[in-house]
Amino acid sequence: MIKLVKSTFYKEKETKKKLINFIKKSAILSMNSECRKFEDAFAEKQGRRHAVFVSSGSSANLVLIQSLLNLNWLRKNYVIGVSALTWPTNIMPLIQLGLKVLFLDCEMKTINVSPDIFKRKIKNLDGLFLTNVLGFSDHIETIASLCKKNDIIFLEDNCESLGSKVNGKLLGNFGLAATFSFFVGHHLSTIEGGMIVTDNSELYHMLLKVRAHGWDRDLPKEEMYNIRLVHNINNFFSRYTFYDLAYNARPTEISGFLGNNQLRYWDEIVNKRFNNFKKFHDAQRKNDDFILLDMNHMDLVSNFAMPVICKNKDCFEKYQKRFEKNNVEIRPIIAGNIMEQPFYLKYKDKNGINCKNTRLIHENGFYFGNNPELTTKEIKFLCNLLKK
Repeated sequence: MIKLVKSTFYKEKETKKKLINFIKKSAILSMNSECRKFEDAFAEKQGRRHAVFVSSGSSANLVLIQSLLNLNWLRKNYVIGVSALTWPTNIMPLIQLGLKVLFLDCEMKTINVSPDIFKRKIKNLDGLFLTNVLGFSDHIETIASLCKKNDIIFLEDNCESLGSKVNGKLLGNFGLAATFSFFVGHHLSTIEGGMIVTDNSELYHMLLKVRAHGWDRDLPKEEMYNIRLVHNINNFFSRYTFYDLAYNARPTEISGFLGNNQLRYWDEIVNKRFNNFKKFHDAQRKNDDFILLDMNHMDLVSNFAMPVICKNKDCFEKYQKRFEKNNVEIRPIIAGNIMEQPFYLKYKDKNGINCKNTRLIHENGFYFGNNPELTTKEIKFLCNLLKK
């Protein structure tokens, strides 16, 4: 069977041996030096000034939105534009924290929000939390420019697109901040884990507080001194002083160690996924049963799963059966149309819109795994399944 996830880590045997030795030698396994090392290395590799490591990609979204509320850069009842084709924990923190969501449809050829779609709703929005879906994007530079021109806070959920590039720039580097996931099935595995990146120091300091109870322990020394001075807190009471609304979303040293180990394979993993994608895309191009993705504007596509979007229901059922019959694990394209998920139907307000393209993808799409450990034989087999 060709599974969505072939292993827990890239180079699994070698990684597990190193992990066992690390655990045996470590005196501290709660968040410490390995986590800080991973943050520094990830920020450098991603090309951002700051990175904050957390317990998951989902908690990264939650911590980011809470931090923006604490800073009053977002406020209760602000309207945030979101991708209708996304994962639920891109939407849930917004609902949980009192913001309003306005869903944006995607373009069929990019499965992402385009500038044209965004412009139709831009006057109604205070913020945009855009999902870069499955390694792809639309013309994100134009979207970023529109946000800047209209004073809209722009955030990227980049949990599915580590390593993808547009015009020489990594996805995750276009907004004020971006989130990443290191779930076992994603690009880099720390089993569970996530990251928030930003170039803004004020946001960075707030993220550090919100990640861990609202205290100041992880702040740079100068910032720690200043906050204690403002609130007249001495060193003794500072240990249990909490400055703002927060959570405990700390990672562990085990996760940090794994992140540092896997980060060295970033380029190898991303390039293998891109090469696989090109082969799958070429196979799809020869079959008019599929809606073909247009990625000519992208320099590099790095995805952990390959979407298959069929033109109608009959075709969808045909290829669904074909893949399942041949023991290839497939799933719906992320969470499909979020507006049809039970949690949203329970809590929705009246600003839902008809996202017809997202609905079509929901009904007629699936994805199969694209990982760097696929063999030449497996890739050829998958390409054959894409034939008419």
